[in-house]
Amino acid sequence: MANKQKKTVTPTMQQYQELAKKNEPKRPVWSNCVKAFLVGGLICVLGQALMFMFQKYFGFTEKTAGNPTVAVLILIAVILTSLGWYDKLAQWAGAGSAVPVTGFANSMSSAAIEHRSEGLVLGVGGNMFKLAGSVIVYGTVAAFFIGLLHILFVGQGGGQ
Repeated sequence: MANKQKKTVTPTMQQYQELAKKNEPKRPVWSNCVKAFLVGGLICVLGQALMFMFQKYFGFTEKTAGNPTVAVLILIAVILTSLGWYDKLAQWAGAGSAVPVTGFANSMSSAAIEHRSEGLVLGVGGNMFKLAGSVIVYGTVAAFFIGLLHILFVGQGGGQ
């Protein structure tokens, strides 16, 4: 298909495409990767520090400290989103801020903030779950198939 498009391109269009490609700014791939790695890593370090805090000061076990840790990270992301700071961080860090659970919280809360003028049900609720709905559906379907594979290959034993 790309060959068909090249055949229909006029010489002027082709010259313009070559000029545009030549003048296109180079993407700083390596610095973007470093920024994403650092920010994503710092979010994970913050999560680990919160987890240690819940274990040391609040008596949680290693197994039970995960839930409040995720809840606090989500709360921090929602607060930073409402202040407009998370979007600035996300523009600078790229995927480093989008991959952890904070990125998901940011995307849901920013959709809710953007559509709040349309009301709580149709605005906030309806638009906030446009993104969350697909994540929940595919997450549930993936969990079902992983559980099915686990039952088929590992068995229904008590587990550890």
